[in-house]
Amino acid sequence: MDARRSIDRIDRALLRALYSNARASGSTLAREAQVAESTVALRLRRLRDDGYLRGFHADINVEALGMTVQAIISVKLVRHARAEVDAFRRAAPTWPGVLSFFHTGGADDYMLHIAAASATDLRDFVITHLADHPAVAHTETNLVFEHVIGSGLDELLSS
Repeated sequence: MDARRSIDRIDRALLRALYSNARASGSTLAREAQVAESTVALRLRRLRDDGYLRGFHADINVEALGMTVQAIISVKLVRHARAEVDAFRRAAPTWPGVLSFFHTGGADDYMLHIAAASATDLRDFVITHLADHPAVAHTETNLVFEHVIGSGLDELLSS
């Protein structure tokens, strides 16, 4: 974030409003930030160009789509050779059911958030994509019972 310009009260108000409701209209955003609607469009473009705003996303209920089993799978790689790490990094986010993919430090190298239709499908995912991948040394699967979106950005965006 070093090369990015700093953001002010108006930018923070816009980000806070979008974090709360990514579908907020320009007039709603203008009211929240206490600026003209034309200013909103300019500010949003600048926030996007500067890398503060990466996109707008829908919160899709995967359970409603029949994906009733979710898991966080920890992955340890065999070794950290660049070619193997890059191959795993390119492949894993494209596998069916991968909702999120994290490269981590610590005991594990990666964490995958997976959605599957059943425990059998989850097992098949692990066998097909992880157990057979040449870069993978070990996995550990943890079932997700509940997923709650945190409010961790609220304080940051309020300052």
